[in-house]
Amino acid sequence: MPKEKEIKDNGGYTIDKIQVLEGLEAVRKRPAMYIGDTGTSGLHHLVYEVVDNSIDEALVGYCKNIDVTIHDDNSVTVIDDGRGIPIDMHPLYKKSGLELVMTKLHAGGKFDHKTYKVSGGLHGVGVSVVNALSECLEAEISYDGEVHYQKYERGTPTEKPKVLGKTDKTGTKITFKADKKIFPKIDFSFDVLSQRLRDLAFLNKGIKIKIKDERTKKEHIFQYEGGIISFVEHLNLNKTVLHKPPLYFQKEKEGIDVEAALQYNDAYAETVFSYANNISTTEGGTHLIGFRSALTRVMNDYVHKAGLLKEELSLSGEDAREGLTAVISIKLPEPQFEGQTKTKLGNSEVKGIVETVTGEAIGNFLEENPSIAKNIVGKTILALEAREAARRARELTRKKGLLEFSSLPGKLADCSESDPNKCELFIVEGDSAGGSAKQGRNREFQAILPLRGKILNVEKARMDKILANEEIRTMIAAIGTGIGEEDFDVNKTRYRRIVIMTDADVDGSHIRTLLLTFFFRHMKKLIEDGCIYIAQPPLYRLTHGKAHYYAYNDKEKDEIMEKIKNADIQRYKGLGEMNPDQLWETTMDPEKRMMKKVNIDDAVVAEEIFTKLMGDAVEPRRQFIEEHALDVKNLDV
Repeated sequence: MPKEKEIKDNGGYTIDKIQVLEGLEAVRKRPAMYIGDTGTSGLHHLVYEVVDNSIDEALVGYCKNIDVTIHDDNSVTVIDDGRGIPIDMHPLYKKSGLELVMTKLHAGGKFDHKTYKVSGGLHGVGVSVVNALSECLEAEISYDGEVHYQKYERGTPTEKPKVLGKTDKTGTKITFKADKKIFPKIDFSFDVLSQRLRDLAFLNKGIKIKIKDERTKKEHIFQYEGGIISFVEHLNLNKTVLHKPPLYFQKEKEGIDVEAALQYNDAYAETVFSYANNISTTEGGTHLIGFRSALTRVMNDYVHKAGLLKEELSLSGEDAREGLTAVISIKLPEPQFEGQTKTKLGNSEVKGIVETVTGEAIGNFLEENPSIAKNIVGKTILALEAREAARRARELTRKKGLLEFSSLPGKLADCSESDPNKCELFIVEGDSAGGSAKQGRNREFQAILPLRGKILNVEKARMDKILANEEIRTMIAAIGTGIGEEDFDVNKTRYRRIVIMTDADVDGSHIRTLLLTFFFRHMKKLIEDGCIYIAQPPLYRLTHGKAHYYAYNDKEKDEIMEKIKNADIQRYKGLGEMNPDQLWETTMDPEKRMMKKVNIDDAVVAEEIFTKLMGDAVEPRRQFIEEHALDVKNLDV
């Protein structure tokens, strides 16, 4: 008799657990419906979908290691040591489990909540969509003692599954190359992928995630035994914290697992990251609302019970969250995300559960740690006082605005167009450059706002102090969105393109950083919506006879000099040295100019950099400057 094949424990993940809901036909026709878009975001989403399957294995305790490799040809390999994919023939569909998962939309083991209680790649479309949108994909599955292999082209198998050999391991290896017919560019960003993988390592304590880039030889290994506690400590690394360690709590209630870590620092910004089933919910949702509501309620209960605040006064959410760094991670069986890109959680039942769990944990923490509680609530009361002062400053600003310049600052040279989508605002350093810009601009759609000197460093200031700064008040009035949690409305912006235009010297760089800090901390939505740009004025003007050329760096200047030889070289030390027509031609004319769009690929890294550059701690700033000194392109000395 043939020897009976030994079946390893696979947690009941067998062929009968795979269900099929529909085929792949629509994916290649309308890829944006499944991955958001076919630009950079959608391209990287392909990797996330494959990695999410590995993370789902980790969530149920079957995966400890995930390796991601970007190859020289921009193909990507993801390897995990999970259970693999069942390869038996499906009794109903007469295909192997591997082929079903790879070629059928909504085929997988995530629909009965037995194989996977929760999952990030919840729609079950993940790897099949990746397959459909890939020029080629190779799957290598270690399952039940054998290594199985199948290759696909644009979602279609090129051969039947075959056995490559024996193995005593389990796991999945997927290698795919995105289809150039779908994606205009298939260049993966090591930094963008690293950010997502780092988040996943923080959110799943102990799991080891490696990423390697064969193109640049860069490599990262992410593993955090402390989980989201380590995440909060990482975010607060260069800040002065009010208590150690962070407050951590985790509790399951009505089938929903609520986990959070939080720690206060002595700065003024709120830094909160929220996740649902390991998916970053950048637009928040019901879990974040529940967390915030509980925090505000518990803080108010504490200050009133302790007699620290008059009964008629109460802390706002903004007060309670000043200087707060927190990570909220929930896991639930049936998440309802708004949109396929999963950026906002919509489950109504989540709010009350998170609010209850959070309220109990923070309430107990404050009661059990009176000295820490005193520091935290003392800070919130100062925030309330500053908010009241800011409110008075706002009202005064509005009154002055209405009386003095019809709600727009006098130094603003506005444009005649009223449609914000067609309007541009250039924030310019100094009156001299402002004069050139005003004369050189197209008055129809370009507005100019000259700033005198350096604005306040908002990283070190509360709202009352910020609103006391004349240049910042002028900027807020010109942009039109308002400022602060209660007043800011991105839909009220008067310009959908705001351009920071400063000199290419040290002072100009500092002013640019101060402005970016302001936008990041107080008008982040403008950055997220792609409204903030940095102008790129030339460094040199080279004249040869009647012809002239512009160079934006030393390399360009040298290349031009090689071609035209004897040329007169003018180095622009500031925008004010440029004639209006030169400024228009090089920096402001939409047909010819170059501009950099400001975006936030990695919110955690952005948080770190602004803290290092603009915060109180000197040592991290010195270290940053030393590490990046050789990266400086245009140093004016």
